[in-house]
Amino acid sequence: MSTRSTRERLLPHPILSVVVAIVWIGLANDISVGNLVLGAALGLAIPAWTACWWPERPRIKRPLTIVSYIGVVAWDIVVSNIEVARLILFRRGASLRSVFVTVPLDLTTPEAITMLAGTITMTPGTVSADLSADGRSILVHCLDAADPDAVVRQIKTRYERRLKEIFE
Repeated sequence: MSTRSTRERLLPHPILSVVVAIVWIGLANDISVGNLVLGAALGLAIPAWTACWWPERPRIKRPLTIVSYIGVVAWDIVVSNIEVARLILFRRGASLRSVFVTVPLDLTTPEAITMLAGTITMTPGTVSADLSADGRSILVHCLDAADPDAVVRQIKTRYERRLKEIFE
C-alpha cells in the first residue's frame, strides 16, 4: 500500500501545477475555455508524471519574497533589453568587452541554483554557461562587462540573496 494520500497522488506539486497551467495559457496567448481546460489538464498531468523524480517538495521559506524577486527580474530584463539594443546598434563588435565570470555560490538547494541559472540566462546580455561539478560556482558569459567583479556582485546581491531568502 502506498503511504501517499489520494490528494498527493493527484496533485503532488500544487505550485508546479499552477505554474504549468499559467505558462500554457501564456504560450497559447488565448484565454478560451479550451485552453483553460488544456492548461489545467497539463497542470495536473505533468507534475503527476514527473513526481517520481521529485521525492520531496522544494521548501519555500518566504513566499512573499517571490513577488519582489519577480519584480526585480522583470525590471532587469527590460533594462537589459534596452542596454543590449544600444550595444548592438551603436557599438562595434571589437569594442565589446565580452567576458566569462565565475560566480561563487552561497546557494545549496538545487531549486535555488536552477532559478539563479535561469534568471541569468533570461536577462539579455548574460547567459549561464556551466555549473561546477561540486555545485559551488556558476560560469556566466557577459556580452559586455567593463568590471567583471561588479557583475558578480550584482548577481549575488540582486538575485542570489533573494533566492537564498526564498529557498534556504
